[in-house]
Amino acid sequence: MIRAAVITVSDKGAAGLRQDLSGPLLQEMLRAMGAEIVHYAIIPDEEDQIRRLLTRLADEQGVELIITTGGTGPAPRDVTPEATLQVIEREVPGLAEVLRMEGYRKTPLAVISRGVAGIRGRTMIINLPGSPRAVREGMEVLTPILPHALQMLRGEELEHQESNESTGNRSMRHHGGVCE
Repeated sequence: MIRAAVITVSDKGAAGLRQDLSGPLLQEMLRAMGAEIVHYAIIPDEEDQIRRLLTRLADEQGVELIITTGGTGPAPRDVTPEATLQVIEREVPGLAEVLRMEGYRKTPLAVISRGVAGIRGRTMIINLPGSPRAVREGMEVLTPILPHALQMLRGEELEHQESNESTGNRSMRHHGGVCE
């Protein structure tokens, strides 16, 4: 089972001035893919606070997957990507790219999301925008990707079936991030 955390980043949500709709939706969608939600928080758009929480969840609580919602736009207080970049050790740019690309198919405004994705230790951290619609669409993209990505992050041996027109199906063995 995937140990997951959901963090809603919202000044108004943290102050109790706005109901968080994205965080509960994200939790529901993560549970539907077999995740256990071990932490949920609503925090303000404060870079240091976001950074500290991401670090604690990854380093001290052994969370495998942290998904944030909110704080990814171009507004002056949107600092979730900056906090995440300070915490991660390796970026996974393809995840952020596919989220923006698929989002763009639904609304051109998706391209102004500055969300990032990356790895700290054995924890995957992904930023999603703050709207319920963006969370739903983002999770539709991530759901088929995350189980495999997290298995790789755990260092589990994975078998791949790859089709090749000239040779038919062949098995590829995955060793430490390198396919043979």
